[in-house]
Amino acid sequence: DRNGCTRYGYNNNRIIWEDLIMDLSKHFKLEEFEKSMTASRKGIKNKAGAGEIKSLGDLCYECLEPVRAHFDKPIYISSGYRSEALCEAIGSKKTSQHTKGQAVDFEINGVPNIKIAYWLSNNVDFDQLILEYYDKNDPAGGWIHISYNEKGNNRKQVLTFDGDKYENGLPDMEWKDGKVVGS
Repeated sequence: DRNGCTRYGYNNNRIIWEDLIMDLSKHFKLEEFEKSMTASRKGIKNKAGAGEIKSLGDLCYECLEPVRAHFDKPIYISSGYRSEALCEAIGSKKTSQHTKGQAVDFEINGVPNIKIAYWLSNNVDFDQLILEYYDKNDPAGGWIHISYNEKGNNRKQVLTFDGDKYENGLPDMEWKDGKVVGS
């Protein structure tokens, strides 16, 4: 039993186990945040506990649901919750906000990541917003990292990472014919 997400019963004297799909919010399910090809390949358990599930729900309501509503498109989550073992396996720190259920990496198909980052920076509360692996020549490259701390001490830190170094803030958006380049 994991926080009421697994149910079991008897059917013809056999025990039946069923993993229930847990909704974190209207558009997001826990399984989207726990999935990991690396964890699967390496046999690493990547299941969030009750505290992490609460934090993931807060992240959904405060950051992901508003951006999904604004762009009116599904969000593809590339990395959500990560166990400490998974963080170590991918070369991340065990102290990452991903291990607390406070961070997510994502993209929206057909929307330049820089456009998403600018919208988030001006419209939601967050701890950290990073435009990851940004390349102005590839608007679809990289992804968005956003974290949220429900305890209320969000730093509103905005960074851009180009693959080599972090810089404060976001790069200027390029416009052509009244649209963000790549739109």
